[in-house]
Amino acid sequence: MSNEPQEGLTRRRAVVAGIAGAATLATLHGVSGDDAQAHADPSNGGRPTPTPGRLPVAFLPHGGGPWPFVEMGLDRNEVDRLVQYLRGVRALPATPPKAVLVVSAHWEEPVPTVMTAARPPLYYDYYGFPPASYELTWPAPGDPTLAARVQALLGTAGFQTAANDERGFDHGTFIPLKLTYPDANLPTVQLSLKRGLDPAEHLAMGRALAPLRDEGVFILGSGMSYHNMRGFRDPRALPISEAFDAWLGETAALDPKARDQRLSQWSQAPGARLVHPREEHLLPLMVVAGAAGADRGTTAYNDVFMGVRLSAYHFG
Repeated sequence: MSNEPQEGLTRRRAVVAGIAGAATLATLHGVSGDDAQAHADPSNGGRPTPTPGRLPVAFLPHGGGPWPFVEMGLDRNEVDRLVQYLRGVRALPATPPKAVLVVSAHWEEPVPTVMTAARPPLYYDYYGFPPASYELTWPAPGDPTLAARVQALLGTAGFQTAANDERGFDHGTFIPLKLTYPDANLPTVQLSLKRGLDPAEHLAMGRALAPLRDEGVFILGSGMSYHNMRGFRDPRALPISEAFDAWLGETAALDPKARDQRLSQWSQAPGARLVHPREEHLLPLMVVAGAAGADRGTTAYNDVFMGVRLSAYHFG
């Protein structure tokens, strides 16, 4: 979320190299070979038993602009609770990750595009905040080898891809991860959304990337479970956000076939287009859910922030 004018969302886009065109995806509506990822455990209510060493995946709310680091007039208790959650994400993987792959709501390209810089800069893609907002640092290294692996996996699944060696981490990455990994010592790669925002395509992207979980890569989707700029701090938005949030939490916990079917049809959920007039902040969840495979989701954070209900979901 950025500080944008009321009449609509505006975004400054980096000038990047992209490869236009649509891919023919044989796996759009199916579930990949998730039996290899986990096995149902009857003693655990039929929920899959995680494979040892496999990293979880998570969908995080990244808040609004530089919210944890500058004064924005937000409720201090709400801010502190979301800060506490994001700091705790570091402890989610039982095995320390070798690298992080982030799918941010704030980057769209004609085809899935990865950042390939060894030392990515920061991209301050928000406006109208105090000067300190543009002096924040988070000097995490990039990982060109991981970026190439991401492209290879997506290519095998039928996606055209592109690379960008100039773009920096946008605030969908550096704001939450400045809390999760304040030392900025983990190699981090950012992956774009695919323009058109087709949920089935993004689920398929996640399925293609699932092998990274066995390679020490912590996959994160950074977005918001609610993102209607006109609804924040409007009392009328709270019940609408809560109805959608209940549907989303129920959906995340389903078996993968039912979960993916419902996520593909998310716009039929209660209040869907009032919660997400445009779905870019929801689409990182689709990539995470695709990568989750047979792992069912749990609601790891659920609170009111800026007057609406927000959630985070963990899988595995």
